[in-house]
Amino acid sequence: MAAASGTDAAGTTAPDDGSDHDTRFFGQPWSLAHIFGVEMWERFSFYGMQGILLIYMYYSVADGGLGIPEATATGIVGAYGGTVYLSTILGAWVADRLLGSERVLFFSAWVIMAGHIALAVLPNVWGLGVGLVLVAIGSGGLKANATAVVGTLYSPKDPRRDAGFSLFYLGINLGAFLGPIVTGFLQSNVGFHWGFAAAAVGMAIGLIQYSFGRKQLPASSRVVANPLPANRRAVAIGIGIAGLLVLVVLVLTGVIRADNLAGVVILVTLAAAIAYFCVIIASRHISGDERSRVIGFIPLFIVNVGFWSLYQQQFTVLTIYSDQRLNRSIFGWEMPVSWVNSINPIFVIILSGVFAAIWTKLGNRAPSAPVKFSLGAMIMGVAFLLFLPWANGAPNSTPLLAIVLILLVFTIAELFISPPGLSVTTKLAPERFHTQMVALYFLSVALGTAIAGWLAQFYDPTNEVPYFTILGVIAILLGLALLASVRPVLKLMRGVR
Repeated sequence: MAAASGTDAAGTTAPDDGSDHDTRFFGQPWSLAHIFGVEMWERFSFYGMQGILLIYMYYSVADGGLGIPEATATGIVGAYGGTVYLSTILGAWVADRLLGSERVLFFSAWVIMAGHIALAVLPNVWGLGVGLVLVAIGSGGLKANATAVVGTLYSPKDPRRDAGFSLFYLGINLGAFLGPIVTGFLQSNVGFHWGFAAAAVGMAIGLIQYSFGRKQLPASSRVVANPLPANRRAVAIGIGIAGLLVLVVLVLTGVIRADNLAGVVILVTLAAAIAYFCVIIASRHISGDERSRVIGFIPLFIVNVGFWSLYQQQFTVLTIYSDQRLNRSIFGWEMPVSWVNSINPIFVIILSGVFAAIWTKLGNRAPSAPVKFSLGAMIMGVAFLLFLPWANGAPNSTPLLAIVLILLVFTIAELFISPPGLSVTTKLAPERFHTQMVALYFLSVALGTAIAGWLAQFYDPTNEVPYFTILGVIAILLGLALLASVRPVLKLMRGVR
């Protein structure tokens, strides 16, 4: 590997420790550039599409939309977002048992592109349904495996590992920043379907770039960690087909409808989370300490659900608010609604390094995970209360700087709770249930996202005070409850902070 990277200029040979010792991509392996690129363009397409999705659904047909009632539209957005995170579990299972992470990542990118093409070219509600299902499944598969593929570039002790992941997450936020700007501009000037087409083109660019570079990824990225025995594959396929048929029947018989979709996803996700907890805690293959740590994770799980149920309203309530309440006029030019979704990624790019430096500087004096979670929930509650000075105002009466300030607080809350979330989950995971614990973390995000869509039906632009007050206070109380329970929770976590 060193011969190809140019790192042996002094005649030295890189040690064979499982790392890619290439340094051509900002000191990181050149292979990282391929994953960086496909993830950046996937986030470009994902957030670009999501930035115009809600208004596409509830705008009138005359304005290029579908004319779906706002409450139903927000429920669909929440259910879609929850399904993305549910699909990460399916994507991880397929990678672990059938194809390996790299192949699932590659095929998922194709599915995502097909979904955006469906949104761009298929008419009416059919295009919406086909497009969202494909994007949700594909995004879940890519999200579950891109991080795993990055991990194969480094040995556990490679000092570049954290910096490499930081660079990878920079790509995520660059895509999240650029996507809504491009699709929002096209939607405002030439129509919604041009915006969806731009998302498809973005994913195509990422896919083409990745197709040329994927062969350079290490063989370990294609390893199937726990291959499914050949005699069990038919059973797995049968279960999958049966599940799909049941879903089709429920849709055709009206049990699952557009207006109750968020509720269905909430119930399915909640049932899956309870089942996971019961299976892990009841297992005879884990020690007493491991069982205690899983129980200690339950309060963090609950607070994480509460946090995401508010945070993910950026794509439901905040979109409606930006469309109807926000003064988007800048020197006589009206900013597209979706551009508001590009504000948060800017703050993440700026502040993530600041937070990382603070935690590094504090070292062992840094707040424990339960304290970070409680602070994140309380700050998120404060962000909702910050809407109150402009509540019940006239159309376009909220200044743009107010939303910038509120989204800054959103970001600060996110950085307290989101980056430490997956980290503490892996630390608390029993050795035999590592993947299932990661799945539980994603289920908490899925549940919160679906709840965000369900809650949005109670948002009334003509009477906003109760909505923002009640949710803000609940989040603060949730954080305070965890803060008051830090000692017993840490005791359950058995040495994990």
